[in-house]
Amino acid sequence: MHIPKKGLRSLGIAESYSGREKSTLAGIVMRKDLIVDGVAFSHVTVGGMDATTGVLNIIQSLDRRDINVIFLSGCVIAFFNIIDPQKVTEYSGLPVICVTYEDSAGLEEDIRHHFPGDMQRLDAYCRLGERTPYNLQDGLTVFLRSWGISIQDAGRLCSEFTKEGKIPEPLRVARLSARAAHEFVRENFP
Repeated sequence: MHIPKKGLRSLGIAESYSGREKSTLAGIVMRKDLIVDGVAFSHVTVGGMDATTGVLNIIQSLDRRDINVIFLSGCVIAFFNIIDPQKVTEYSGLPVICVTYEDSAGLEEDIRHHFPGDMQRLDAYCRLGERTPYNLQDGLTVFLRSWGISIQDAGRLCSEFTKEGKIPEPLRVARLSARAAHEFVRENFP
């Protein structure tokens, strides 16, 4: 991947949910010059184990050959529904960068508390591995996991796609889109 390339395209995937049974996922295709040129939606079960399928549905529905990297806004979404980024990389052939924004001791105890005896969920979480702190160009810190790309290159891409604050633009726009779609469905199809 040629990181300095202006036309480099990313797919940012983020979610929105508010206590319902389903969480809305939005996928935004964005060039490095911040031009949006693709949108897709999917949903996953709150508290389920179908997050990876929801992400793969977005990739499949977009059916794009020009995307260079996938950004995920967290690997644990929709009340401990865990994305398997390795499967996403294998399916898409693209590097995956999981971005989170706050330091924490991890979620193992929370998973054990909310899903006692659910070893499949706990194993899926443990397979994600440790997060690496990365300082963006403005000094703010994000926490990264990456598959198919080095942490250094993942951090460079995060920096180049982040214009203010610490949320890369593809993820910021995906989060806004997921929230709007989720609210539209909630208000119009109760």
